[in-house]
Amino acid sequence: MASTSDIRKGLCIRYNHDIFKIIEFLHVKPGKGPAFVRTKLKSVTTGKVIDNTFSAGHKIEDVRVETHKFQYLYSEGETYHFMNTEDYTQIQLPESALDRSDLLKEGEVVTVIINAEDQLPLSVDMPAHVILQVTETEPGLKGNTATNATKPATVETGAKVNVPLFINEGDKIKIDTEKGNYQERIKE
Repeated sequence: MASTSDIRKGLCIRYNHDIFKIIEFLHVKPGKGPAFVRTKLKSVTTGKVIDNTFSAGHKIEDVRVETHKFQYLYSEGETYHFMNTEDYTQIQLPESALDRSDLLKEGEVVTVIINAEDQLPLSVDMPAHVILQVTETEPGLKGNTATNATKPATVETGAKVNVPLFINEGDKIKIDTEKGNYQERIKE
């Protein structure tokens, strides 16, 4: 058993007869009244995100998990296939287990969180950044630049990302996987 002081991003807990992963949290200590923790929880079975508030000192049941590195192989409909990089065993996960499946490129190495009790995969953590090639975007026009002007672009995985006007087709860009934002252009 853990308490609200142990809450951190990525912690898996058992709540309402399901396993949830904490994706956001905020400790709040108001001037009047007791402290509490505001959380955003994502169900690892359904992918549904809920908001919940725990009072300070509330006991939570954490789930013991292990992390393993897996390489993304391919997808079949809404099923994604991964291979363990250590023992080469393969697993299949539903699309709901992934946060940003549209940014996942074949061959990408991800971290899979596995329940230590029954060895079932719970969720997939993407790397912090991915580097993808722009396959489609409109050309930026000279003189059309205002502060932080952006245009839509499609990358090799099919994801749509807003990029600065100087990005062209064929450029490789770094994308933040948490928010899906453009970070920088990669020079080769």
